[in-house]
Amino acid sequence: MPDDVHFTAKHPTKRVAADCLFTDEAGRLLVLEPPYKATWDLPGGVVERDESPRLAAQREVREEIGLIIEPGDLLAVDWIARSGAFTEIVAFLFDGGVLAPADIGRIVIDPTEVSCFRFVALDEAERLLDAGQFVRVVAGLEARRSATTAYLESGSSPRRT
Repeated sequence: MPDDVHFTAKHPTKRVAADCLFTDEAGRLLVLEPPYKATWDLPGGVVERDESPRLAAQREVREEIGLIIEPGDLLAVDWIARSGAFTEIVAFLFDGGVLAPADIGRIVIDPTEVSCFRFVALDEAERLLDAGQFVRVVAGLEARRSATTAYLESGSSPRRT
């Protein structure tokens, strides 16, 4: 084997995403409407090459809504299986914290990534987000309350046998 080819070069790669869960002081969830798909999103996105998930979440929040934040605790990790053309992905969900009115007033959206934002109750979030992301949000909110981290596989907690 040539010196410049590492044995890991033959290993499969996975996409990785990192989002932040933000709420307002009333406990409503911050959601973003992207201009390129039908469902709404949380602030966050794809982790770039040689970038940690935490730094990706921080970068994506800055790019999408203009806030400079330090992501908090890891609330959930979800492995999502391949489905049709949608390749498998590992999704990290970090705690973005509770945004005060002054923080919300500093939100500036990038129109190439976000059409608009709003804060919604969970029942409305369930209608706006795709089903898998909504499950991560519910798991993330529970993890925030209980100071734990949820591990999911395609939106479900794996069962032990």
